[in-house]
Amino acid sequence: MLLPKRVKYRRQHRPDTKGRSKGGNQVSFGEYGLQATTTSWITARQIEAARIAMTRYMKRGGKVWINIFPHTPYTKKPLEVRMGSGKGAIEGWIAVVKPGRVMFEVAGVDEEVAKEALRLASHKLPLKTKIVKREELGGDTNES
Repeated sequence: MLLPKRVKYRRQHRPDTKGRSKGGNQVSFGEYGLQATTTSWITARQIEAARIAMTRYMKRGGKVWINIFPHTPYTKKPLEVRMGSGKGAIEGWIAVVKPGRVMFEVAGVDEEVAKEALRLASHKLPLKTKIVKREELGGDTNES
């Protein structure tokens, strides 16, 4: 699972979830992408589940890019613990995804296979998504 190698501070405040994605809103590497249309926290487990769903459907053909990384820790206090006595222990790692962010990209497979793989991945994620092509969002073409 994804998590940072090291962090400067163990615990952070809750991240800002307002507004649209500042960057990463174009298909940069692959031909097809999965773009977020709502805001959500995505855990490292959800990213891994989506990656597995895509690669299994594509029968390990083509290439998959993951454009989000869970940098932010989230904490949770144990069950039935009274208020106070500090912040809870780290429960896991999340990536904050805002509308417009292209989370996954796929290349090297047919259009139908890519779209179905991204559709299967979207079912593993807690937010609404749409499948986009490189031409629709701009970005350089891969011809050289």
